Amino acid sequence: MSTTEFPRHTPLAVQTRGELVESVHYGSLVALDPAGKTVLERGDPEDRMYPRSALKPLIAVALHRAGLRLTQEQLALAAASHSGSAGHQQIARDILASAGLSEDALGNSTDLPFGVSEREAWLSAGHRPTQLAQNCSGKHAALLATCVRNGWPLASYLDAGHPLTALIRATVAELTGDPITAISTDGCGTEVFGLSLTGMARAFSKLTTAPEGTAEYCVGAAMRAHPMVVAGLGRDVTTLMQAVPGLLAKDGFEGIQLIALADGSAVALKISDGGDRARMPAAVPALLALGVDPALLKPFNHLPVYGGGRPVGQLFGLQTLPA
Repeated sequence: MSTTEFPRHTPLAVQTRGELVESVHYGSLVALDPAGKTVLERGDPEDRMYPRSALKPLIAVALHRAGLRLTQEQLALAAASHSGSAGHQQIARDILASAGLSEDALGNSTDLPFGVSEREAWLSAGHRPTQLAQNCSGKHAALLATCVRNGWPLASYLDAGHPLTALIRATVAELTGDPITAISTDGCGTEVFGLSLTGMARAFSKLTTAPEGTAEYCVGAAMRAHPMVVAGLGRDVTTLMQAVPGLLAKDGFEGIQLIALADGSAVALKISDGGDRARMPAAVPALLALGVDPALLKPFNHLPVYGGGRPVGQLFGLQTLPA
């Protein structure tokens, strides 16, 4: 897509205040049944977008295929956008230590912890932004450990011509079924690919239905076994995985949400303005269309909007397009 063209996004979520619609979040969405058939489609799910951190589970599949063997908790962190708690950071250290490395080898950007309470605790302790605290440190630790496992260069592990990069590209293209034609750089320094929402939904479906022992199975099982590692305390991704048995979820910056159910049904969505608050409410109608128990989804939709300390409106996903 050229910069003069725009995706055909449509309203996915609405915020009200009093009697008026205050804000409308546009985007695109697709929901697939276990056979890969489209159950619900909104906007332009075939248009290419950058999945951002929602790529991490697919990258973790590539690393496992390349011989990396981690504990379930460590593999979950490799696929995570963790909140930066002391526990999260220790798991990243352990991944590095298992390969004989220290955090000095990390090539990701520095940042404060992503989680609100974790960031406050970090700052209160007088800490500064670090690579280990940054939400992608688990992924980068796993990338480096894979290089050690295969005898690949460490210093250039983020370079476009590195064998690790080529492996990740090929794995993502295989899992999504999308040819990789658009490549840029994510916030942490790794490559990010332009992919369709439909392709990403196909890939996530494989994480919950792949045969036991495969890399896809191992990554999906690790994430579902450790939802607190995948995100963190108070994060909606973690809470949703805890609420719905067998569900796997991963968010990404700029309004990306991927979800797969135990039967292989999957949802992929992009909020066009990158608004994080609309991700989960927009996903709820799709999950309802796939048969998830409405009672389990109540905490994630019709979120209260406050005025003067009391609820005066709601943020909710649209069940159908407005007339």
